[in-house]
Amino acid sequence: MLAGILLVWSSSFATHNRAGEITYEQISTYYYKVTITTYTKTSSPADRPELDIFWGDGTMSTLPRASYQDNFGGAGSDIRKNIYFGYHTYPGPSVYTIYFEDPNRNGGVVNIPNSVNVPFYIESQLVISAALGFNNSPVLLQPPIDQGVVGEVFVHNANAYDPDGDSLSYELFICRGAGGLPIPGYTYPAASSSFTLDPVTGDLVWDSPVGCGEYNVAFLIKEWRSGFQIGYVERDMQINILCNNPNQNQPPQFTAQNDTCVTAGDFMSFLITATDPDPGNVVTLTATGAPLQLNVSPAQFNQPVSGNQTVSQIFEWQTDCDHVRKQPYQMVFKAEDDDQYVNLVDLQSVRITVVAPAPENPIANPVGNGIQLNWDQSICPQAVGYKVYRRTGSFPFIPANCETGVPAYTGFIEIATVNGLSTTSYYDDNNGIGLAPATQYCYRVIAYFDDGAESYSSVEVCAFLKKDLPVMTNASVTSTDITTGTMYVAWSKPTDLDTVQYPAPYEYRLFRSVGVNGTSFTQIAVLPSINDTTYNDGTLNTSQNSYRYRADLYATVNGNLQLVGPSVAASSIFLSIVPTDEKLLLSWNYNVPWVNDTFNIYRFDGAIWNNIGFSLTPDYADSNLVNGQNYCYYIEGLGRYDGTSFSYPLFNNSQEACAEPVDNVPPCAFALDTASFDCESGTVVFEWEIPDPDCADDVAQYNIYYSPTPGGNFILLVSINDANQNTYTYSNGNSIAGCYYVTATDFNGNEGAPGQQVCIDNCPVYELPNIFTPDGNGLNDMFIPFPYRYVKDIDLKIYNRWGMQVFSTTDPEILWNGKVNNTGEELPDGVYYYTCIVNEIYLTGITSRMLKPGFIHLLRDADNLNK
Repeated sequence: MLAGILLVWSSSFATHNRAGEITYEQISTYYYKVTITTYTKTSSPADRPELDIFWGDGTMSTLPRASYQDNFGGAGSDIRKNIYFGYHTYPGPSVYTIYFEDPNRNGGVVNIPNSVNVPFYIESQLVISAALGFNNSPVLLQPPIDQGVVGEVFVHNANAYDPDGDSLSYELFICRGAGGLPIPGYTYPAASSSFTLDPVTGDLVWDSPVGCGEYNVAFLIKEWRSGFQIGYVERDMQINILCNNPNQNQPPQFTAQNDTCVTAGDFMSFLITATDPDPGNVVTLTATGAPLQLNVSPAQFNQPVSGNQTVSQIFEWQTDCDHVRKQPYQMVFKAEDDDQYVNLVDLQSVRITVVAPAPENPIANPVGNGIQLNWDQSICPQAVGYKVYRRTGSFPFIPANCETGVPAYTGFIEIATVNGLSTTSYYDDNNGIGLAPATQYCYRVIAYFDDGAESYSSVEVCAFLKKDLPVMTNASVTSTDITTGTMYVAWSKPTDLDTVQYPAPYEYRLFRSVGVNGTSFTQIAVLPSINDTTYNDGTLNTSQNSYRYRADLYATVNGNLQLVGPSVAASSIFLSIVPTDEKLLLSWNYNVPWVNDTFNIYRFDGAIWNNIGFSLTPDYADSNLVNGQNYCYYIEGLGRYDGTSFSYPLFNNSQEACAEPVDNVPPCAFALDTASFDCESGTVVFEWEIPDPDCADDVAQYNIYYSPTPGGNFILLVSINDANQNTYTYSNGNSIAGCYYVTATDFNGNEGAPGQQVCIDNCPVYELPNIFTPDGNGLNDMFIPFPYRYVKDIDLKIYNRWGMQVFSTTDPEILWNGKVNNTGEELPDGVYYYTCIVNEIYLTGITSRMLKPGFIHLLRDADNLNK
């Protein structure tokens, strides 16, 4: 009954849908308004006063048409625009695919075979999640009906914008038909050069059409938020390419207008100009874009405006903090000429980003062992907080247009996020560790928004801490040993101490912790004078440990010793070495309040320590060494403070560390290929290039690995112990289908990474004879297949002429001897009937194939063959 209904529907309502899309708007938590917009052939007898929509949650509704417009695009266009509204409450958070399917497209679509009998299908994806908040679909401002001409570049832009400020991307998609499946035989429109869709701007460029007629193209407009896709709208559009261009009309051309940024609250304007290369043509300028749709302070562009050959109009926008968002707004300007035969267009896309102004009047004041920052509240109430950046020393930076936040190249590092519009202060004490005195710390502040948008950077503000506490200057290894190692520890006395508040006498209490970042401090010494600023620490395991030191200052207040404050702790440099082939990789860690500008690397040559180089970073590679030979090193750090009351440079040494280079570098990877491939015999000749000596000068063997299916587990197929051999012949009559790759192993057993894989497939064959003669003469006594290859097993059943099963097997060799189940009575001569399913081995796995039912002649007297 259903098939009959479909046949009647198809024949009586032929040639109909041209284009369309589905969009949605969130009304409340799970309640949505959905709009279906279609463009149909007005002259078609098929009219859709209602459509069935499938909501994606297992339910459907019939939507009445809300409105329609005939002659869309101009008189005689034969295009009707239809709009349908529907409302739906979803059961909860999930991903829903909303779709509708109409039985017929319009006839004659060039790139859809037999389009009049192909259904029209479109869908949109909706993601409902409490974590997302409101989620509306993109809004498409340009209709999906357009026109071009053979031989001239065609451009189109849907000019989609997202009401929620989500970012959008565009992706070409094959037009869909019955059941939402790709239309069989569909092809993208033929072009003399290219047919592309810009994934960022959405510009669809067809350069250039080679045939006239109506073409359909589909693409997805995907929504992204915080790096995650949160839905899409599918648009299926129609392009009418005219055959003739009698006047050789050329499209207008825009004067280029660059993408730009504007500070929220500023007024922006720019002139849009288009010129037609054909004298006498009148050019009409129009525009669409999100800035024109805004509820608060929308942009202005008086349109349409026309001009003889050249047309200009000013785009104006008084921006507002309400417009701030991470994603740019896109304006699409359209220039169309009035040639009497074919009207051609050009599009100009301009992306405008509205940026919040920088926080103003930042102030930095030293307080204790930190710096107190304050700034004015952002003038944009939509800001949800601030980010604070710090660096040591000043860096003059004036943000360029569109350069938001604080770029990494400035050397500033984000140290804090302050939540709340009105929270306009931050105390920086280096997360409780304390900042280093006499060091210049500089700061910048930005405002940030809930969609990830960032303001321009504030001006830089800098401050120094007073030197009213001891300042560590040295934590240097003086001897390396597991039990008797020693350290030199030093600090600079406080020169800005308030001696009235903290009178003499003074003492230092020195504390030590194990590890570069150790926090468990133990007191190891008391130094009773403010001028006692050095200490030699001993009986340490400096070979295996770094040590960290802190000096606490005590003053005598009202006759009692009272803590004035601790220094910022400083660790020794700890050197680590990683051996590799003819090379040692040195790296070192430290945690100090001063700045280390340079590191000198020393290596012991058996008699003295030689300076073999320097590094500006905490790593160094010592090359051209001899594998198996022992080498010893230590690092000398050269550091500084910004103040003038410190020695320069500050010298601090690491422990001594030794290691031997070892060949642990495998040969490089290289590609495997097939020199020849004989599927019928099951023989493959693999080949690969002999590695470049610079890449693998010590290859000992090659290893070929095999997996029967793509993505499967690989096993070793063979190892070839000849570094000069670059081919291998592999034979396997059962199956050669699979993926293969080759690696190289050196003399130390280091195996290189897999090279590029090569995958090959079987060519299964399984044929059965129609006669056999089980007469015991040794010729043709068994019913066996011939030829056959690459078969895992079969399901064969043989019947006599009365339908009784007389033999069955799963063995692909069969080996039927003409007896009932091979063991019973001999069967009489005659014709037998069989069915057979063959399970063939392919690269993708086992594929079952049913042979055409056949007949077998069983003939015991072979002499009868000649009678």
